[in-house]
Amino acid sequence: MEHITLLLAIVIVTALVFDFTNGFHDTANAMATTISTGALKPKVAVGMSAVLNLVGAFLSVEVAKTISGGLINEQGIRTEVIFAALVGAILWNLFTWLLGLPSSSSHALFGGLIGATLMSVGASGVNGGVVVTKVLIPALAAPVVAGLAALLATKLTYRIGRATDDKATAKGYRVGQIASAGLVSLAHGTNDAQKTMGVITLALVTGGVLAPGSNPPLWVIVSAGIAIALGTYLGGWRIIRTMGTGLTDLQPQQGFAAQTSAATVILASSHLGFSLSTTQSCSGAVMGAGLGRKGGVVRWSTATRMFVAWGLTLPAAGLVAAGAEFLTGQGAWGIVVVAVLLVAGSAGIWLASRRRPVDHTNVTAEPAAGTGLTAEPAGVVTTAIAAVTPPPPAGAAGQDLSTTIPAPAATAPDQAEPARPATV
Repeated sequence: MEHITLLLAIVIVTALVFDFTNGFHDTANAMATTISTGALKPKVAVGMSAVLNLVGAFLSVEVAKTISGGLINEQGIRTEVIFAALVGAILWNLFTWLLGLPSSSSHALFGGLIGATLMSVGASGVNGGVVVTKVLIPALAAPVVAGLAALLATKLTYRIGRATDDKATAKGYRVGQIASAGLVSLAHGTNDAQKTMGVITLALVTGGVLAPGSNPPLWVIVSAGIAIALGTYLGGWRIIRTMGTGLTDLQPQQGFAAQTSAATVILASSHLGFSLSTTQSCSGAVMGAGLGRKGGVVRWSTATRMFVAWGLTLPAAGLVAAGAEFLTGQGAWGIVVVAVLLVAGSAGIWLASRRRPVDHTNVTAEPAAGTGLTAEPAGVVTTAIAAVTPPPPAGAAGQDLSTTIPAPAATAPDQAEPARPATV
């Protein structure tokens, strides 16, 4: 580490800041359903997730090598390019966190790297084949595969337990849900912490500290693991609310199926070197679990906003990173301006979030009207599904879709008794 320059040190710190935002942005992936079903208290859940994220960071370096030696060509890439890429990724992460949207931190990072590289050296600096096979195809496949797996797992779970009492089995499923949530956290550390390791390794290669193709040094692995664990413990409560209650109403059986399916997909992709989005995998699994229960529905209005955010992540982060790279290319003053803009933008987003805070004390509470965080309406597709699907048993989740139409009140004592309310 004795050859690290000031600029390289700034890039490493910025990469760890991104890792920190990745942690609190993606906490919902592992713990939203566990918190929403009451399997774990909010603070206990994020503490458990933080520890397992740290452990997961030490399990593999395959994804890190995909980023540091595959996504972009190391030759001719300046350290400033990586700094600009991280700026784009951090600002997009914070912006979507403010909106409570579970967008992909991974794709924000990839978009930043691609945008900054294109601005710096042009299309020759980006390995298009790697982008397609290890970023774009997994991005399309991950939510579909995880969603189908969760849908089938949910149906199987309910079929196996159809002769048992729901209340009697709920406790057992909550225990299973805790175990599956731990597996998702471990998978998240294995997959997402490596992305920061890969970026820091790439910065060390461009700075001449490491030879091209090197694995991440131990201190890089440790620092990336600690940063993502700290961010996870902070808790991305705004996104936890969206994932836990904004997409669908989950019962413990569904939460267990969703988390187990997502963890399986993520761990398999990590060991194959596919830089998968844990956010998309977990979101797809939650939607699949929502549709897998008889009478269960998905709030497609919320899901649509998520899909739009997913589609915008790569180009939006890339555009910001390209602008930042243009400024850093002007010299030292450009680097200072980009750093100031990053700090100012981050502070502005944080101050905006304080106007209507969401934390562990109100993450599962019904949002107050007029706060901008009100529960999502069911939407056209959800209402249609509910209309043709038998309703769940009394007291089950999902009955908020019913609407009571009262009959006109009697106007005179001798009038006939009014008709009973009709529920549709």
